[in-house]
Amino acid sequence: MPELSRFYGIIIRMYMEVGGPHHLPHFHAYYQDAVAVIGLDPIEIIAGSLPTRQRRLVEAWAELHQAELIADWQLLQSGHSPLPIDPLE
Repeated sequence: MPELSRFYGIIIRMYMEVGGPHHLPHFHAYYQDAVAVIGLDPIEIIAGSLPTRQRRLVEAWAELHQAELIADWQLLQSGHSPLPIDPLE
């Protein structure tokens, strides 16, 4: 699963679902043992959980990069590699 970004110990990844996506556009956020699946429109946790501080950081980052996340989703679903997205600084 391609890594899109990494910041403050959080790793952001997105799966490829070529040939018939079965999910809404989303990405996965990993922090230590916690994993959350975050929808792209609206930006919200749709599965899993993160500690409060990390959840807020991921949501803020996703709001800033929503257009890039949607573009990466479309790239992946068409069989192309996603582009990296700047981390939260």
